[in-house]
Amino acid sequence: MLCALSAGCATDPNLLTAPEANRYQCENDVAFTVKFANDSAVVNSNRGYEVLYRTAGGLTPSQTVYSNPRMRAEFGLGATGREAILRYLLQPVVVRCVQV
Repeated sequence: MLCALSAGCATDPNLLTAPEANRYQCENDVAFTVKFANDSAVVNSNRGYEVLYRTAGGLTPSQTVYSNPRMRAEFGLGATGREAILRYLLQPVVVRCVQV
């Protein structure tokens, strides 16, 4: 669904299993990996590929927020800091995730 709305969002299967990436499993059968570097987050999921940039947000220093015009991702949530939320802004769809 997201791929139909954004160009060039083919999923690279190597990124979904990359050992240096953080892996997340979400509700609604969404799974993704994320790599953080230079105030950006590269999210590669079974719904597409997005480069997100650090934005203001988060209630604590451990909570980080990244976004672009199509997606907003919030990391460092939950009691252990291993939860995340992905917001697909064009649909609007929100999925809750946990790091695995």
